[in-house]
Amino acid sequence: MLNISTIKSTPPTDERTLLESSVFQLLEKLQIAYEYVDNDSVESMEACYEIEKILDVAIKKTIVLCNRQKTTFYLLVMPGEKSFNTKDFCSKLGCSRLSFAPPDKMQELMGMIPGSATIMGLLNDNEDAVQLVLDQEILQSEWFGCNPGKNTSHLKFRTSDLMEKIIPAMKHQPVIIDL
Repeated sequence: MLNISTIKSTPPTDERTLLESSVFQLLEKLQIAYEYVDNDSVESMEACYEIEKILDVAIKKTIVLCNRQKTTFYLLVMPGEKSFNTKDFCSKLGCSRLSFAPPDKMQELMGMIPGSATIMGLLNDNEDAVQLVLDQEILQSEWFGCNPGKNTSHLKFRTSDLMEKIIPAMKHQPVIIDL
C-alpha cells in the first residue's frame, strides 16, 4: 500500500528539490490553481494508480529520448496507459532511431533523473535543447497530472493552463502527434 498525503493546494513548506521548488513558484506566479499529494516513491505507471484515484486525474507518462550521437533530445508526454513504440514515434517525427536519454543528460538538460521525468523539467531547459512532443490524446483531458520534478509528489492542474500558460512560460513550442 502506497503512503499518500491528503490533497494540498498551497505551495509546500518543507524542503524540495530545486526543480520542484521552481515548479511551485511558477504555478503561483502564473496564478494557476493546482492540487498535489506527497507520496512514497513510485517506480512505474502502475504504481501511480492509487495516486490517480485520490487526485482524480490520469498521471501522464513522460519519456526522454535522444539520437545515437546524443545531440538531439525529445521529451514525450503521453497517456500513462498507452504503450510506447519507438519505431512509430520516429516515423511520426521523421527522425532516425532514438533511444532513452542517459541519466547524466537528463540531469544536465532538465535537472531530473529517470523515474522522475516530467514536462516540468523544461523549466530548466534554458538552451532549448529539448523538443517537447505531446500525444494529441492528452489534450482531450480537462485535467493534467504529472510529478513536479520528483516521483514523491504528483500535481493536478487544468490541461488548458498547461497549453496556454505553463508551456509558453517555459518558452517551448510543442509538436503534437497522434501515437
